[in-house]
Order: sequence, then C-alpha cells, then structure tokens
Amino acid sequence: MIDLARLRQAFPERQILYFDSIDSTQRIAAASEPGTIVLADLQLAGQGRHGHTWHSESGAGIYCSLVLPPSPVLTLALGIATAEAIAQATGIQCDLRWPNDLMLDNRKAAGILVQLVDGLAIAGIGINVNHTAFPDDLHREAISLRQHAGREFAREDILFALFPAIESLTGEDSETILRLFTHASSYAAGRRVTVDQPGGVITGTTAGLDPAGFLIVRQDDGTDTLILAGGVRAAGS
Repeated sequence: MIDLARLRQAFPERQILYFDSIDSTQRIAAASEPGTIVLADLQLAGQGRHGHTWHSESGAGIYCSLVLPPSPVLTLALGIATAEAIAQATGIQCDLRWPNDLMLDNRKAAGILVQLVDGLAIAGIGINVNHTAFPDDLHREAISLRQHAGREFAREDILFALFPAIESLTGEDSETILRLFTHASSYAAGRRVTVDQPGGVITGTTAGLDPAGFLIVRQDDGTDTLILAGGVRAAGS
C-alpha cells in the first residue's frame, strides 16, 4: 500500500485523494477541484487512449490522475515529467513514443491520458512498477520497471519525484517542451514507423514535430503526413 501520510506531508499544498479500489481515477478527478491528485491501489476500469483499458493490478503500479490547467502540449510535457521522475527514482531511462507512451525494451512501461472536462485537463498517468506478469493479450506489449530491472521499486519514491517534475514541466513554454521531447524520444525524428490512419496504415520515417506538437512522418515517396493522434509503432514491431 502507498504511504499516503508521507505523500501528504511532502505535498501539503495538494489535495490528495486515495482509494484502495476504484473504477477509474479519471472519473474521480473529473469531479474534483483544480490541483487535486487522485491515487488508487487498484483500478477496476482504468482508462487508456482510444477507449482502451489500462491494466491496473492491485498494489503493483501507479494509477494517478491530476486536475491541471490545459495547455497545448500537455501530453508531451507529462511524458517528459514521468520519464524524468522514473529516471530520478530508479535510474531507469525510458524512451518516449509519441505522443503518450513510455517504452522499455520496445514495450510500454507507462502511459499518459489527457481529457478536457469543463475547461480543465484531467491528466491520467499509469506506470507499470512492480508487475511480475501481464494478461495474455498484453504480455508482448507491456513491461514493468521490475521486469526490466529484476528488482522491486518503492512506488512512493517515484511519486515523490513525479509531482515536482509535473509542476516544473507544465510551467514551461511549448517551444521548450517540443525541444525536450525531441531530445528524449527516439520516435520524434529518424525512426522508421508504421502509423494507423483513418485511410489505412502508412509507413515512413519520422521527421520531427510541428509547432503544435504533432508528429511529421515522411513517406517513401517524399510525402509528409501530419499525425494528429496515436497509433505510432516502430516498423517491424
């Protein structure tokens, strides 16, 4: 169980709501005041992007939602903050897959979900920390920090690093966020990828981010396609 007293003592200015079990931290956060942090030890219906669920094993991961002011590149900023917090707390360097996934060994270790509700950003962060296994439909796609490193980690240590990192990164301007993301992500430029698009799957090489934070993919015929949503995969994976 997460040591809630330590967290509240470390961040007295934040309202931190904690649940042993909840359907989704996103739902609770959507009805909460700005600045609220919602944590759960178990999610019964954790939310991912595009209607997917987030596997939320009891006591194994970080399942967190925050109520934040909206900003143009918030998802990218939260990805950077999460990667920095994991590195600080565990020494593990995650790759960033545009726009919202943290990758280890070509599998997903953490994910970001931002939803706009009544003018506020409800930001969900899921981190696979101490999972030892995943369901059959996920074991090729998901990985935990423990599986990668071969040892357990204290979830509080990551949270102690995460909240200040979020506060710092969400205060940066868009240009800085785009620069930091491009530096931290092997997917931002020069990566061979396939992307699910409404008209079908395209293949090409990433060619950076546009000023709004969208991904540019250069197809083999030289055509540049602006990717507005996820579905980016390393080619051949």
